[in-house]
Amino acid sequence: MIFLLLCFEFAKIGLFSFGGGYATLPFLYHMSEIYNWFSLNELSQMLAISSITPGPVGLNVATFAGFKTAGFLGSLCATMSIMLPSFIFVVIISKMLKKFKDSPILTSVMYALRPATAAMLAAVAFRLFFESVVKFHSLSDFYFKNIDIKALLLLFVLFIISLKIKKDPLIFLALGAIAGLLLHFNHILFIIPHA
Repeated sequence: MIFLLLCFEFAKIGLFSFGGGYATLPFLYHMSEIYNWFSLNELSQMLAISSITPGPVGLNVATFAGFKTAGFLGSLCATMSIMLPSFIFVVIISKMLKKFKDSPILTSVMYALRPATAAMLAAVAFRLFFESVVKFHSLSDFYFKNIDIKALLLLFVLFIISLKIKKDPLIFLALGAIAGLLLHFNHILFIIPHA
């Protein structure tokens, strides 16, 4: 049953996630809330790994999420299911491309999808920020001890660098991953002598 559910959910993601691999994040976040197959922290880790591994981000995240949920067969189901709608669309559209390539309606639809995709990504970014950095859900939960200062500082530094240097987002993901590893290993090395 879980394999059918994985196929259904990831086919749905493949069908409705316009705008690249990062557009799958709202669907994956929703999936983590409904099924509890993976946590938000695990989703952010899957995203980081998927961004630095070869291949499309959405496909890599689907593979990791499927593996986390149901092992190798789960990753196979998720990967095939997320690709299937795109494959079908490409086959159909390639037949009609010459006929509709200059259609103003099609151009308008594609233009209208951009802000919707940006809004969905912004919503996921805010949720990840409040779950990972600030760690409170409402103002009544606000305590300064809930704020991860290192994560907030790293986010601020990477944001300032991204404003100054216009580079591929993968560079900033790699910088964040390296900084996270250094902070984590520094924390381990700092704790071990006192143990």
